[in-house]
Amino acid sequence: MIRKILHPLMALVLALGLASATVQEAEAGRGRGIAAGVAAGIIGLGILGAAASARGRGYYYDDYEPECYRGPRRCHWENRRCFENRYGDYVCRGGDYVCHRPLICD
Repeated sequence: MIRKILHPLMALVLALGLASATVQEAEAGRGRGIAAGVAAGIIGLGILGAAASARGRGYYYDDYEPECYRGPRRCHWENRRCFENRYGDYVCRGGDYVCHRPLICD
């Protein structure tokens, strides 16, 4: 829905920027149109960048077959060193706590 609203809005901003920055003879004190065009271009590019970076978010399963899905998250320690200290306690140090969601295909 946002994309349907955003594309016409970007086109309108671009058209307004081009219309406000029409080519005129160079005179001192007449830079308002160019400044408005530059501002509209910056705003338009900002909106385009936001729309481009948001594309593809929230769709986990686009790259997989329809019968495949991500399973529950599983976490565990990797590369961890464990030992028993002189007080009889079992102590583990270092390593990485890694989580992943396995791909399950029916």
